[in-house]
Parts: sequence; structure tokens; C-alpha cells
Amino acid sequence: MTVLDRIALCLAILGGINWGCVGLFNFDFVAGIFGGQAAVGSRIIYVVIAVAALWCIRALFYGDEESGEREHT
Repeated sequence: MTVLDRIALCLAILGGINWGCVGLFNFDFVAGIFGGQAAVGSRIIYVVIAVAALWCIRALFYGDEESGEREHT
């Protein structure tokens, strides 16, 4: 797993935790920190987390790159 993979995974996990807080407690941490969902800062963070989640999709198709193995489904 590369450094970029780890960063993307961490961001996707944080995004999932944020969505969990929205669903359970009706509180959006990103919006709370950056001044609302429509604020430019919030929108940038939402896009960065979405790109990270899309990057993590490749883990479904590729195995551990460090060991040279590939998973086939």
C-alpha cells in the first residue's frame, strides 16, 4: 500500500465518520468547522474526500502492490 493509498483511505474513513455523525446526530463536522455546507472551504473538503473515496475503489481490483500479488474477483 502506497502513501497515497493510505492518505486516501484515511480521508475516506473520515468522510464516513462525518456521514455517520450526520445520520446519527444531525451534525456535520465539516460544515461546522468551515461555516456551513455551502461555504467554499466545506465544498473543497467534500470534493477532496470524494476523490479520495474514488481512489480507494482501485483497492477492490488490485491486491497488495508491495508483495506483487493481485487479487482476481
